[in-house]
Amino acid sequence: MPGSLYLAWRYVAHHWIKTTILTASITLIVFLPLGVRVLIQQSAEHLTARAEATPLLVGAPGSPLELVLNSLYFGTEMPDPLSYADVDSLDAGGLAQPIPLYTRFRAQSHPIVGTSLDYFAFRNLSVADGGLFTLLGECVIGVRVAEALGVGPGDAIVSSPESVFDLAGVYPLKMRVAGVLEFSDSPDDDAIFTDLKTTWVIAGIGHGHQDLTDASAAAGVLRRDSMTITANAAVVQYNEITEANIASFHFHGDLGSYPVTAIIAVPPDQRSATILRGRFEEGDLGAQIVVPSDVMDELLRTVLTVQTFVLAAVVVIGMGTLATAGLVFGLSIRARQREFTTMVKIGASPASVRWLVASEMAVVLSAAMLGATLLTFVTAAYGPPLIRALLL
Repeated sequence: MPGSLYLAWRYVAHHWIKTTILTASITLIVFLPLGVRVLIQQSAEHLTARAEATPLLVGAPGSPLELVLNSLYFGTEMPDPLSYADVDSLDAGGLAQPIPLYTRFRAQSHPIVGTSLDYFAFRNLSVADGGLFTLLGECVIGVRVAEALGVGPGDAIVSSPESVFDLAGVYPLKMRVAGVLEFSDSPDDDAIFTDLKTTWVIAGIGHGHQDLTDASAAAGVLRRDSMTITANAAVVQYNEITEANIASFHFHGDLGSYPVTAIIAVPPDQRSATILRGRFEEGDLGAQIVVPSDVMDELLRTVLTVQTFVLAAVVVIGMGTLATAGLVFGLSIRARQREFTTMVKIGASPASVRWLVASEMAVVLSAAMLGATLLTFVTAAYGPPLIRALLL
């Protein structure tokens, strides 16, 4: 190691507190614009890829962005619901294949997505272990859900109540895990998928209870006549669907009035898509239809505008930080004049002294560049999931 570089290394190592502060400051100034750019670019790619793979989305009138974020990424508050009759109407029109979604509930922090089996073919999702749900009360989970909860095929997951004080309506349901999906690097990895009817059971629209004609259920009978049996609040309702009690589960009211939060519409061609959009835009169907990629492009344009202001602020702060670092180096050189004079007197040339100072600066800057590079690689590897979690 050359003498000047060795002396520079020993100096910065001895004054490690000043060196650490300078290195950290310069590292952050170099990393921030790079990190912000990497985060936004990779997050935009992840978000737009899923939106571009979804042709059309039908939902109740309201915020298109809220509808897209809830239906595609299972985030934000639930939008106003549609009725299942809208699914039948879309299917009968023949212009698109409808894939219903009901994303109201969660199990701990994981969304429960009520849908049909067509969803898995549409998203190209395959099962890594077990199989798809086939019975009421079964579910299929994403790989991150399986890892987080430590469950697999044959185990059970219990839906969470929407409120600690929710004594009616939403009914915690113990669901059997039928299978675990393969990793897809998408929001599907963090979701729990089940049949629409299972989510309607959680919502209290459907339920199962003990046989009221049985003598053991006498305490739950409010009134009995030759035609009907009226139950009271003491009747035992099942919170798990098993082979023994599945026949007791039933639904009240008209199927067409049951809720869904959105419908993914998959038209066979562009002509059908255009006709379908025209019918919704006339406003006679009482719902809205959106192109998810257009909605996400608008969101990303806003994000990029914010990015410009953030980067401008970072540049201004960076200039101030670099000026401060230069001042610290300048004051350090001035305070070390007696040291440099002694070096010249014992035989060092002025050029060697200047090279020593330059080497000290090079060591600090090199350490800062290395730190900024490592932080950028870490951000590229782990940043997008974090951004999705914060955004959604």
